[in-house]
Amino acid sequence: MPVVRDNERPPPKRRVPTQERSRRRVEMILDAAERLVLEHGVEHLTTRDVAQAAQVPVASLYQYFAAKEDVLIALAERHMAEMDEQVMTDLAAVDPLTVEGLVRSVMQSFRRVYDRRRAFVVIYLRGRTNTAVHRFGRDHNRRVARMLREFAVDAGIAEADLPPAAAELAVEIGDRVFQLAYDKDLRGDDFLVEEGMAMVAGYLEQYATPAGRTGVPLDR
Repeated sequence: MPVVRDNERPPPKRRVPTQERSRRRVEMILDAAERLVLEHGVEHLTTRDVAQAAQVPVASLYQYFAAKEDVLIALAERHMAEMDEQVMTDLAAVDPLTVEGLVRSVMQSFRRVYDRRRAFVVIYLRGRTNTAVHRFGRDHNRRVARMLREFAVDAGIAEADLPPAAAELAVEIGDRVFQLAYDKDLRGDDFLVEEGMAMVAGYLEQYATPAGRTGVPLDR
């Protein structure tokens, strides 16, 4: 269960928005929370401040979000959906596809979204002291590792015996690189990101097929 850090004690019942008016209200709440996170950071966010910024009663906010952690995760999920779409769009354009090309494409996709969604940097990269955000980050990394491993194996650029743990380690390393690169500057550190891409690609190339190293299938 998320750790409740606000002084307010919300009712346990939570309603999922189904009507257009309710969905708009939830988006208003999330937009307001995003502005507050950028201004004050994750630790200082409270549900009362979010409700006030969104111009909705606190009781209305609690219909959708039981605690501030739920607001943060909803924001992270919204941005992560955009991230996943960016990753797949960019991967489809990589030609020829190699392990190094995959790593660079994915990490550059992440960076494109970080540049567009600065609140995501604050929540996802700087907000890991929050238990719920930390758990969300680890869960998402495992999902990304599974997806990219399957993609690489199916594309013939990674060996079928690529250990799932190795794929997860590579994603965790890349995640840590971004945490360091964006720790002091919301624009990120170009040098750290470039070095991180080289490091992750170098690690994964031990599991690459010949095509995954050169981009040329064996039957050519």
